[in-house]
Amino acid sequence: RLTSAAEALERGRYDDARRMVQPVLREVPDVAMGHEIAGLSFYATGQWRKAAAELETARRLEQSVRHHPVLADCYRALRRWNLVDALWEELRLAAPDPDTVAEGRIVAASSLADRGNLPAAIALLEGAPTAPKRVSERHLRTWYVLGDLHDRAGNPVSARRLSGPARRMKAAWFAPSEK
Repeated sequence: RLTSAAEALERGRYDDARRMVQPVLREVPDVAMGHEIAGLSFYATGQWRKAAAELETARRLEQSVRHHPVLADCYRALRRWNLVDALWEELRLAAPDPDTVAEGRIVAASSLADRGNLPAAIALLEGAPTAPKRVSERHLRTWYVLGDLHDRAGNPVSARRLSGPARRMKAAWFAPSEK
């Protein structure tokens, strides 16, 4: 049942995923994956409180920082700034895989920007590792958000310098291949 729910989640069938996982959670409430699926389904439909509750349960059961970026984004939507900051700090110190850290950094910076602290948001993203040997999606996402923050802060030159290459590279990645 969990596998079917996970597949529904991957296909964007969020209500189906939640419906499939509920009986599992009733029968076996200590399965982190079930709470993860429910939380991600709620998150995808903008139900921040429910998503946060399920993801907090998964976090407690799993003892992992894997979902900190999504959980922090829920708290960001709920304007629970202290929890966003605490999750970013835990994630930063744990330093899991680079993609998870990058996503957490983006959420933390966006949270700072939401609070009107654009200089701190920009500084946080500019603190990310730069000049990668191989550009990945995390780099593009970071550059794009950083460009947006510079634009919002009234720095259009910096904004174009960052978001322009991110847009071009993203377009090249998703362009139909020529054969």
